[in-house]
Amino acid sequence: MHRLARTGGTAGLLRWLAGRSEGWAGIVGPDGTVLHAAARTEGAMVPDVAALVAASASALAERGVQAYSVDTGEHTALLLPVSVVPQGAGEPNAPVLAVVTPRPVAAGLAVLLADVVLPLSLCLRAETLERKRRRVDLAESRGREAVLHLLMTGQLSIAQQVAGALRPRLPDPVRVCVVECSGDDRDEVARVCVDADGGRSWIVRCPVYARHLILVMPAEEEVPQPGAAAVDETVAARVGDCVVGVSEPVPLADTATGYRQAFHALAVARELPTRHARFGASPDPALAVGGIGRRWADVLLNPLLTHVPRRAQDPGSQELLATATSWLAFSSHATDHLKVHRNTLTARLRLIGELLGLDLHRLADQSALDLALRVRATPAPACTPDPVPGCAPESAQPAAAPLSAPYGPAPVSATSQAAGGLDEILRRPAVRDWADTQLAPVLGAEETLRTWLRCEARLGPAAAELGISVPGARKRLTRLETLLQRSLLRPPSARYDLWLALRSRDLEAFSPGNG
Repeated sequence: MHRLARTGGTAGLLRWLAGRSEGWAGIVGPDGTVLHAAARTEGAMVPDVAALVAASASALAERGVQAYSVDTGEHTALLLPVSVVPQGAGEPNAPVLAVVTPRPVAAGLAVLLADVVLPLSLCLRAETLERKRRRVDLAESRGREAVLHLLMTGQLSIAQQVAGALRPRLPDPVRVCVVECSGDDRDEVARVCVDADGGRSWIVRCPVYARHLILVMPAEEEVPQPGAAAVDETVAARVGDCVVGVSEPVPLADTATGYRQAFHALAVARELPTRHARFGASPDPALAVGGIGRRWADVLLNPLLTHVPRRAQDPGSQELLATATSWLAFSSHATDHLKVHRNTLTARLRLIGELLGLDLHRLADQSALDLALRVRATPAPACTPDPVPGCAPESAQPAAAPLSAPYGPAPVSATSQAAGGLDEILRRPAVRDWADTQLAPVLGAEETLRTWLRCEARLGPAAAELGISVPGARKRLTRLETLLQRSLLRPPSARYDLWLALRSRDLEAFSPGNG
């Protein structure tokens, strides 16, 4: 009995009892509900066993006795209360061990039941505590996930309020670290992370990728012990089959940017023997668009920001903004991030496209929307440098302007009417400098990249246009990930930045001044 209690728990003990009694064994609640049950064979159960044990359990409770038996002619039901709290006997509303056995009752069966009550009560107590522990763990995990979601959508003050009930406090500034584990060992890797940094990092199980842990770490390089390695390096060294990507230091309000950087670094780390990489310095396009870019983003997003739902249950502007941000970052995995059904996501995206006048099936419009959302999330002083001579006047309102003249072979099709003013932004010298930086590692050998973007970042059509197999196209893009130090094939992907960079270069190359 004690061996079964350790290895099989309540279910193992009940199966053993059903075999010894050649009948049925179960745990019955005070109201007669069968909580656990096992039978030697299906034929061994009397036809009305549930009603029999329910009536017997009620009679035991009413009489206040410590044991009860009922004979039905062919079977005998034996019942004993089982304590699940330390007080022991006399516990009110205690569950009951019930055994239904054929007559005559085997010799010693009553004594056997009295002996099994103690290990059975210990099993029930342990299983009850384990269920409570799992509920607490799940509640804490969901709370941390909610805080991360608030940070990713820029709701900093609410995130800090919710995080106040958990530990540790959110640091500021931060580095975001993404750890890719193998198998189902996220919990063990999380313990390694806590041990490595003394519990200073905010650790969240990624709601989108089942093998990822997300760490929001203090940005300073302080480590718990002098001479110890940084947390991300320690984790990569101690967990032999994990891969680690780390962002640059960013303000807590820019956690979403830090996550994208860490994800891109993760794509690079997969190809390195150290299985660890930090995001290289790379400016954000939102910092290069200037005041004209901020006004363009405001005009483009205005229908979404001012949207008022017709019904109380319909999504409002904030929900739609969060949906757009999540979908652009995670694609179809946004259902896991937002905890919504795929049909709900589809309906929201359709509404967003209608409000903004965008075709969200097209990479061009996705890139325009992604840039506008990033500009909006960037503090105004940071993305509003002094006007550069030769740029479009700051008083222009380009968002509603269509693409006017063809500029030669663009990398992909042009943006829609609503995002047409994007070309004026992409002509700015600061944006062209940013584009040159982005494309420098692949300049002169970007045919695969251009083809993939022209095919809406879909592998099958790109492979067909390149005249190679799909695995061959995937290998080429994997090599480009290493060169660009960005993730291309898995979201969050750098495809929006690369589309914008190629468009900016092509606008310059085919501008009237360049012949």
